[in-house]
Amino acid sequence: MDIKLMSRPTPLEAAPRLARAIGLEPGDLWVKRDDLIGLGGGGNKVRKLEWTAGAARAEGATTLVTSGAAQSNHARLTAAAGARLGMDVVLVLAGAPSEGMTGNIVLDGLFGARVVWAGEVNEAELAAAVEDVAGELRERGARPAVIPFGGSSVLGARGYAEAGAELLEQAPDLSTAVVAVGSGGTMAGLVHALGAERVLGVHCGAVADPERTVGHLVDGLAGRPVATSLRLRLDQVGPGYSALTEPVMDAITTAARTEGIVLDPVYTGRALAGLIAAVRDGQVRPGQRTVFLHTGGLPGLFGHPEALERARSAVADSAVRRPRG
Repeated sequence: MDIKLMSRPTPLEAAPRLARAIGLEPGDLWVKRDDLIGLGGGGNKVRKLEWTAGAARAEGATTLVTSGAAQSNHARLTAAAGARLGMDVVLVLAGAPSEGMTGNIVLDGLFGARVVWAGEVNEAELAAAVEDVAGELRERGARPAVIPFGGSSVLGARGYAEAGAELLEQAPDLSTAVVAVGSGGTMAGLVHALGAERVLGVHCGAVADPERTVGHLVDGLAGRPVATSLRLRLDQVGPGYSALTEPVMDAITTAARTEGIVLDPVYTGRALAGLIAAVRDGQVRPGQRTVFLHTGGLPGLFGHPEALERARSAVADSAVRRPRG
């Protein structure tokens, strides 16, 4: 890593009211605030980008090319990192432009990134679209570097191996760290630093096989095959990656109304819903230090029409009419 995109350490904050609300003791639950990383609206992808974008710049790249869903937090933070480093950024996003482009997409443009829409594609087709774009850039004389989907390569996962060591300094008695699993690099880095038994990942539907994806990155970080049993919950995806479920909406509302913390409907909302389910079924127990890793994603809330409508409805339901006269 030869660039610095964030200040360390991020805060570790007690969440006693949230702990009580989900069935833990007041001193059990803490929140690791990686959403407060300063660059580009914050979030876990910045730790990965210090490694991946740093390597790209060291190799002489002038343009960062990456991919994601339309509301990709990784894409938004790649755009911000490019702005900070003076590099061009091209984002290859699944889907098509719409009239109501909001949330992360607005910030992509604000940071100066160019967006290429890939249409309705699967993982392999999106990766192929990225290579096509990179090839076109080379033909025009640019020097592109491809940053992997979600920033999750073995190199990028080193950012969360570092984060795991940082967390252990803050909470040496840690029992369980709970984290959303998207492209897998965040969980893999934490597993490398903390051990598989202390990391509970909550699958969000971004990849087809999260266990294989995370396991491959864990092996890469170790430099050898690692025989380990990952703690993964697969029960919060619901109908699909972008779908908002009742447990997730309940988790978002609970965090907001107990601690004033905002979660998003795709990643952190699912992670908290997974933690709530884990407490309910005894996978996470009272009396143990539990850390919820807040990986950011606030702009994604404003790009999710159903979540916004539910939030607006809550405002309407709670409105107090001023009496006349």
